[in-house]
Amino acid sequence: MAQDVFWEGKGYLVVEVKGFRIACFAALLLAASWGGAAQNAGLGQGASGHGASPQGGVSKALALERLGKIPEAIAAWESVVKAEPRNAQAYAHLGLLEAREERYAEAIAHYRKAQGLNPGIPQLNLNLGLALFKSGKFAESAKIFEAELRKHPKDTETQRLTILAGMSHYGAHEYGAAIPYLKEAAEADPKNLPLRLDLAHCYLWTKQLDATMAVYKEILLIDPDSAAADMIAGEALDEKGDNAGAVQQFQAAVKANPKEPNVHFGLAYLLWAQKRYDEAIPEFEAELANDPKNYQAMIYLGDTYVKQNQFDKARPILEEAVKYQGAVPLVHLDLGIVYMETGGQEAAIRELNKTVALEPDNVAAHFRLANVYRSMGKKDKAKAEFAKASSLNKKTDEGLYKRIQEANARSEPEGGEAGAKPKQEK
Repeated sequence: MAQDVFWEGKGYLVVEVKGFRIACFAALLLAASWGGAAQNAGLGQGASGHGASPQGGVSKALALERLGKIPEAIAAWESVVKAEPRNAQAYAHLGLLEAREERYAEAIAHYRKAQGLNPGIPQLNLNLGLALFKSGKFAESAKIFEAELRKHPKDTETQRLTILAGMSHYGAHEYGAAIPYLKEAAEADPKNLPLRLDLAHCYLWTKQLDATMAVYKEILLIDPDSAAADMIAGEALDEKGDNAGAVQQFQAAVKANPKEPNVHFGLAYLLWAQKRYDEAIPEFEAELANDPKNYQAMIYLGDTYVKQNQFDKARPILEEAVKYQGAVPLVHLDLGIVYMETGGQEAAIRELNKTVALEPDNVAAHFRLANVYRSMGKKDKAKAEFAKASSLNKKTDEGLYKRIQEANARSEPEGGEAGAKPKQEK
C-alpha cells in the first residue's frame, strides 16, 4: 500500500509502512513457552564448578528457586555473588529468575556476566538469545539463534531454533533474511497457519508477489476463511496494481471476519486511494467501531471529510486523532485546512507550521500558509511561502506550479479573502 500509511495496533506490525503482524504473536508464545523449558534444562543442576561458598547460601538459593519464591531466590543468589563475584552459575541463575519476572534488561546483564566468567555453561547462550528476543533486541537474538543452529544442524531443537531465527529477523525487519528460516519451518509443519502468514508477509514486504500469492493458496488449504490471508493477498494485488482485485480481497476479508483488526481500515484505505470517498467513510467508521482508539482510522476519516469539504465533520475527528499521534504531517495539514476554511487563521498557521516542521517539502502546507498570510494582509510572509511552494513544486507538479504562479501574480484581495486554492494540492 501507499507509503503514508502507518499500520499499527493489535494484530499489526509497527514498522514504517509495512503490513500486518498477525502470526508473530504465535511465535512469541512458542518462544516464551519453550524458553522456560530450555532455561531449566541448562541451569537446574546447581551452582557447582566454582567452589561455591558458603555452600549453605547456594543450597538456600536453589531451594527457594525450586519452590517458585522468585524474589527470595533472587536475594539469595545476590548474596552468593556478593560473597563470590566470579561464580558464573550464580549469575546464570539470576538471569533466569529475572527473565521469569520479565525484567529482560537485568536478565541480559546477568547472562552476559556469566558468559564472561564461564561461556561453557549449558544453555546459557540460548537463554541470552531468548531474553534478547523477548526484549525486542531481534538483530542480536538472530545471531545467537543462528549460531545455535550451527551447533544443532539436525536434532530435536532444530525446528524451534529455525522458527526463532526466522522470527528474530522478522522482528528486526530483515524480511529477506527471515524467509529461508520461515520457509524451512513451514515445510516441516504443513498445518502451521501462523508460520505461513509470517512467511507470506515477508514475501510481500520484499516485493516477491508471486511467492506471496503461492503461500496465500497454501493458507487457504488450511483455513479457507482466513481473513488475515485475504488481507495479505489484497496487499499483494494492490502492489501489482490490480485495484479491483485488491478491493475484492479486502471485501472477502471483511466478510470472513469483520472483527479482524484493521480489516476495515485496509479496505477503507484502498477505497480512499481510489477517491471512492463515499464508500471509504463507512469502512473507516466500522474500524473505529471495532477499535475506538485507532488513530489512523480517525486521521483518514477526517481527511476524507476534508476532501469532501465537510469541515464541520472533519474537525472533531482530527482533533481527537492528534491526541493519539501528534507527529503525523497529514493530521496537522488537515487541521490547518479545517481551521483556515472555518475562520481560525491563527490556529491554521499553527497547524500548517507543524506540518512544515515535520515535512519541510510539503507543497500543500506552504501553499495553504501563503493563502492564510495573504488573507491576513501579511504580504511578505505570503510571498515567501508562495516562493517555497513554487520552488518545491517545479520538481513535481507543473499544473499546481502554474496555479501558484497565477495566485502569486494577483493583487492582494480585498476583504481578507483567501485567494485561489488548488483543488487537489495534497
